[in-house]
Amino acid sequence: MYPFRNILFPTDFSQNSRAALKYAAAFARNDDGRVVVFNVQASKVPANLLNLPEDAFEQQTTQWLSQVRSETRTLLSDPLLENVEVEAAFAVGEPSTEIGRASIDHEIDLVTVVTRGRKRLSRAFGGSIAEEIIAESPCAVLAIRPPQRDFVEHREGQTHLRLKRILVATNFRPSSVAATLLATHMSNHMGSELHAVYVIGDYFEQISAMFPEGGLAALTRLRSYVEERMAHLARTDGSRASTHVAEGRPYEEIVRLAAKTEADLIVIGTAVHNSLFGGTPVLGSEIERVIRNAPCPVLCVPAARVVTPLPSFVTQAVPT
Repeated sequence: MYPFRNILFPTDFSQNSRAALKYAAAFARNDDGRVVVFNVQASKVPANLLNLPEDAFEQQTTQWLSQVRSETRTLLSDPLLENVEVEAAFAVGEPSTEIGRASIDHEIDLVTVVTRGRKRLSRAFGGSIAEEIIAESPCAVLAIRPPQRDFVEHREGQTHLRLKRILVATNFRPSSVAATLLATHMSNHMGSELHAVYVIGDYFEQISAMFPEGGLAALTRLRSYVEERMAHLARTDGSRASTHVAEGRPYEEIVRLAAKTEADLIVIGTAVHNSLFGGTPVLGSEIERVIRNAPCPVLCVPAARVVTPLPSFVTQAVPT
């Protein structure tokens, strides 16, 4: 899960999309990895685009390829990528689908995306399509929404990760196990403070499903259970782990705590729900709201797909 060795950087060549480049470059440089610069077009791009002779673009129907090549070369020469292994890849199709496919083909560990954009790939970086990328991704996705707290420092030709505080949101379901493990690995590897939060939401129907006595007695029992589990989590991770139990709307409490602790990164498990009517899997609404309102980048970690919003508590890591 960590370190991230292979990083996918989808881009439409706009300045907005480049906000994610420094994160891709920093993780690659920090862990001796590589960056795959990925672009989706409406028509097929030759695999050898960067090596084609100039006369290959003389016809009007191929002039757009010259522009793609120029923008790609400019991006590959960006100072952020200096001394970083990098390659370019192209695809044709729907951005979210092609990004998911490229993640498998290139054995990607991390995808970095910006949640807004303007040009050909703009649909991939805003609104529901950004959420589709996260929902369909087979690996972790770092969602960036400028302006936010920035944990990458680029100075005098050097790029460094400055992850001082990591906040992981957990609910003890299988969907949050991978996120908790990844956040713990990152914290231990970088010497970051680790904060874990569990939010007791105002979902009495769900609480009653877990604790048959229902009502206030069920809520009291849930509070006790959560405090016990969070204490166990703190003991497991060591002295750097701080735990928080909040009550309210999950996304609001997660965002509030991230701001209060000055977290540099939120790590959250992306529980994916199948639509009742079929079609594209979708993220839970609370996860979407965390991504849209977070004061810092959000690392979305995929887990087992679920078909019910009811919790399924676990006490051990789910095998992957």
